Amino acid sequence: MALTTLPGEFDYNSTRNKLLLTEYGRNVQNMVKYIVALPTKEERNKYAQVVIDLMGFLNPHLRDVADFKHKLWDHLHIISDFQLDVDSPYPKPSPEAIHLKPEPLKYPHQRIRYKHYGKTIEMMIEKAKSIEEPDRKRHMVQAIANFMKMAYVQWNKDSVADDLIISDLLHLSGGELKLEENVNLNRVEFRTNPYNNQSNNNNRGGRTNNQNNNNNQNRSNGGGGGRTNNNNNQNRNNNNNNNNQNRNRNTGGAKKY
Repeated sequence: MALTTLPGEFDYNSTRNKLLLTEYGRNVQNMVKYIVALPTKEERNKYAQVVIDLMGFLNPHLRDVADFKHKLWDHLHIISDFQLDVDSPYPKPSPEAIHLKPEPLKYPHQRIRYKHYGKTIEMMIEKAKSIEEPDRKRHMVQAIANFMKMAYVQWNKDSVADDLIISDLLHLSGGELKLEENVNLNRVEFRTNPYNNQSNNNNRGGRTNNQNNNNNQNRSNGGGGGRTNNNNNQNRNNNNNNNNQNRNRNTGGAKKY
């Protein structure tokens, strides 16, 4: 029996209503739509509780969320487009609170005087300028200078004199922060990736081992010398056998008396 359909009888997702919460599916949304159309509140309360249990069964991961039931009831109101009139154990959310958009983040447009030090250094310097305790302030300035030297070496990939770091620190702080005399900053060096060096050494070692193995194999073979030695030994044995035969013939088979 052939199946015949008329044009327009297919129900496509593009022609259906938009899913408000896709994690619950279209069947739950159709159930909620049916509950909204019920005439009495008693029926709506009864069926709403059944749908709440079904929603919790479909999304068991929500059980680990605090206020699990409260979240399900909020989702029920969202699926009904806030048109469901039931006796909810929790206050009904408002559309404004659900669709509230956060304030856009402000993009920083501040000018950084030394980009290789970054904005964090300037904030640390401002914090150090507000410290009143002398010992704490001295340690803070020492730490800032060490950090500046590390940032400079990472940017320039070369060594840097302590005098340049001290001069930059004095300029950034407006002349308020100064290191003590004869203070040596921590030594910082630009280091390459040790794994790259290790892999290069392994490759070099592998080439050397292969070359040594080839040399040893050539020495063992003697460049074909092994075959020559065997041929020489065989020729010597043949010559000895021929000499022995000639000696026996010359004696004429001497008779024994």
